[in-house]
Amino acid sequence: MPLVPEFDLGGRNTLGLRSRARFGGVLNEEGQIVAAAQFAERAGLPFHLLGGGSNCVLADEIDAVVGIADLRGRRLERADGGVRITAGAGEPWDELVRWTVGLGIGGLENLAGIPGTAGAAPVQNIGAFGVELSDVVESVDVIDTANWSPRRLTAPDCGFGYRYSRLKKEPGRFLVTGITLHLPAEWSPVLSHDGLGCCAYPSCPAEIMATVLARRRARLPDWRTTGNAGSFFHNPVVSVAAASRIPEVSGRAVSGGVKLPAGKLLDLCGFRGKRRGGAAFCETNALILFNVGGATVADVDELAASAQKAVRLRFGVDLVQEPSRVGNRGLIGGLN
Repeated sequence: MPLVPEFDLGGRNTLGLRSRARFGGVLNEEGQIVAAAQFAERAGLPFHLLGGGSNCVLADEIDAVVGIADLRGRRLERADGGVRITAGAGEPWDELVRWTVGLGIGGLENLAGIPGTAGAAPVQNIGAFGVELSDVVESVDVIDTANWSPRRLTAPDCGFGYRYSRLKKEPGRFLVTGITLHLPAEWSPVLSHDGLGCCAYPSCPAEIMATVLARRRARLPDWRTTGNAGSFFHNPVVSVAAASRIPEVSGRAVSGGVKLPAGKLLDLCGFRGKRRGGAAFCETNALILFNVGGATVADVDELAASAQKAVRLRFGVDLVQEPSRVGNRGLIGGLN
């Protein structure tokens, strides 16, 4: 079994935090995942399945077994009036998007540039530029730890919501091994997001993907050079009455109320560029918390908590952290 003690996770999370697990290893077969999870169970330790480490905050010392999901493989077939894409949980998400777009297949181009793996995508129900994974996912293959058997969850089974799913709600229950997406045979671009206004008449998915990637480069630091976990807080949904009491912020009407831009709330509270130790909020986008060098999990936690407190005191709005906390005080299970 490919598990080793004191497994280094420092290079396996996009925030670039120093971290080490009691046991860990790279797992590239379903049998290895089951074996690692059962080893953790026998040892009385939690088990966490990590993907690209793109949407998590890792503790310095994780008293658990951490497996790196590296199941590979991707396939395309034309079926049911569209295109079906299957991918192993360890397939890099952005490479999967570029592959489909390179074949002239549309449907994923708005989700280009998102770090992480295909297996982590449904856990978080990733989304960007007006499209969410739940719009295209057909099913998710998992190992159900209730009986250690493979199982296929349909899209309704997954209970998708805004950056949410049943997979996230029940951490540790389902270990993702692969996903199946269904894309329409006739491509219709999604241009509802303001950032795609310059693509009024796109000729192909590649044109939209290029715009999406350019927009991401302009507003998000590259995690490969500046460690970050993307958007650090969810955009909060508040009542219409609560939104009316914050005239400085323009929200968007959604089911259940008004969605406010968390970055704007942070900006108004003076958090753009604010720093604590090696962690700082981005100078150009206050929603991004990044590692300016040598950040510890304590730096991240303290800076995030101070931002949440400031927004709560000024606007009466609670910001919910988007990246999962993996470690002694937080989520164990799932896949990030």
